Formats: sequence, C-alpha cells, structure tokens
Amino acid sequence: MPSGPRSAVGSVDDRRLAGLIEPVIAGVGMDLESVRMTVAGRRRLLRIVVDSDHGVSLDDAADVSREVSAALDAANALGEVPYTLEVSSPGVDRPLTEPRHWRRAAGRLVKVKVTGDGAVEGRVLAADADGITLDVAGAERRLGYGELGAGTVQIEFGRIPDAELDEFTDPELDDTVPDDDTVPDDDTDFGAGGDDGH
Repeated sequence: MPSGPRSAVGSVDDRRLAGLIEPVIAGVGMDLESVRMTVAGRRRLLRIVVDSDHGVSLDDAADVSREVSAALDAANALGEVPYTLEVSSPGVDRPLTEPRHWRRAAGRLVKVKVTGDGAVEGRVLAADADGITLDVAGAERRLGYGELGAGTVQIEFGRIPDAELDEFTDPELDDTVPDDDTVPDDDTDFGAGGDDGH
C-alpha cells in the first residue's frame, strides 16, 4: 500500500513541499493526503488535500491555508513568484489505501479487490491497524490489508434513515391539516409563476 502524500512533478520540488507542509498539517490534527503544484506560465496553483477523523470544515480549511501559507513564506519555499493555495478534502472517489482511509469509511458501502477472490462489495464495520471487517451479504468477513487492493466507496441512493430525518424536522412544519376552509381544493393550480422569484 502506498504511504505518504502523493506529489506531482513540477518546477518546485514537490517532495520538499510535502516535507514542509506535512508537519504543519499534523500540528492542526489533520493528515496530508496529497500535494500537487501546477504551473501555467507565471501562474502557480498549489493544491493540498487534507483529511481528519472528524472531516474538514470550512473553518478547518481556512486554518490550514493560513498555517501552510505562513510556513511556506517563512521558508521561502516558492520564491518570489506568486502562487494560489487551494485546500480541500478528499472526494468520495478517493481510493481507500491507508488504514485511516478505511477507518473513516466505517458504515460506508465499498468495493475492493481481494487477493484470490476478485472484487468484493460490503459495508465497512470496523478498521484497525491490521485490517478491516466487512459485512458481505449479511456475513462478517475479516480481511488483512495485505489482501486488499485500493477500495472505493460506492454511491448509495436510497431512503434516509429515520434517525437522520429527525434532525431535519421542524415542529412548526408538521403534516396536520387545519379544520377550516383554508385548505385549497385538490384542483388548485400551484404551477410556476407568482412573485416567489423562481
């Protein structure tokens, strides 16, 4: 399994950049997932991807951006040419290659190539330093990291669990029907138009 952040080859030594950035990211309790510098003429874009067990909020990204910019400027790592720093979190299409990736995918449906079995799909029940436990068609299956290729989270479209729906309920917006005649007849037209701005 790969270790450490991925980097792209550019005019600046990306491994050196990763070496400068990684301790800063660790200092704010996050992991550096990748570093990529792209250069187009005199424009430079430094993209870093970070993650943590609690995810990455907008405030987290702003803190990381501020800390990384200060560290890069103090080390004069990018010289005098201006650059744009972009901080983001991994997308759902990020391959699951590290134990921390699997741990953060707990509860998600994944597909992974397993040595001797081919592609296996199941829900991540647990992940630790040695491997993962999947629910595969209702049966628990323990797999060591040495047996696994890169996993991918599967997109699920379906019903939101009731527990999650409770978070979005508003007691003022319930399904009760008033007893008076304020409810329109079934043939009332609610088509587009009006002053709602849509």
